[in-house]
Amino acid sequence: MSLGILGTKLGMTQIFDSGKAIPVTVIQVGPCTVTQIKTPQTDGYSAVQIGFKEVKVKALSNPELGHLAKSGASPLRHLLEYRLENAAEFSLGQQITAESFTQGQVVDVTGTSIGRGFAGYQKRHNFKRGPMAHGSKNHRAPGSTGAGTTPGRVYPGKRMAGRLGGTQVTVRKLTIIRVDLERNLLLIKGAVPGKPGALLSIVPEKKVGR
Repeated sequence: MSLGILGTKLGMTQIFDSGKAIPVTVIQVGPCTVTQIKTPQTDGYSAVQIGFKEVKVKALSNPELGHLAKSGASPLRHLLEYRLENAAEFSLGQQITAESFTQGQVVDVTGTSIGRGFAGYQKRHNFKRGPMAHGSKNHRAPGSTGAGTTPGRVYPGKRMAGRLGGTQVTVRKLTIIRVDLERNLLLIKGAVPGKPGALLSIVPEKKVGR
């Protein structure tokens, strides 16, 4: 995994390129501070931890403040680490900004999908509905859910109504259309998880050799 960056989803818009409308998501990234460097000698693996979104001192606990003080960082709300083989190239307190990304780069975006509460069969699993005529007693009902005598139960994993959304989702192979260094903005083609204001992790695509 390459060193990524944390950011906030601002919303979606479109930009025009040679007469084509390209849907993009605008993400406010960083600046993120390197708060910890993990090495195989001290932690058993190599990784870099970064922090994002400055908050008031009273918003964090004393252990959290003590941890951030080691790197000279201000109080930060979100901490996330990325495993790297070359973690020694980074230093405590280093700032990670949109400069780490380039136009045309392919990235993976991770976030929490929009929670939609307790949803039914049609909304959650795209089931078909029943006939809508007056004589029908089955409009949005689930129908049969299990066999009768044998096995006499519903198998685990049966697609039924339940909680929809609110889970971690990663959208892979998205292209960066534009990088705004002055305002630390990334314009990424397509949609990403979450609603405006959601926390996102943007990581360069990992190239796997054959």
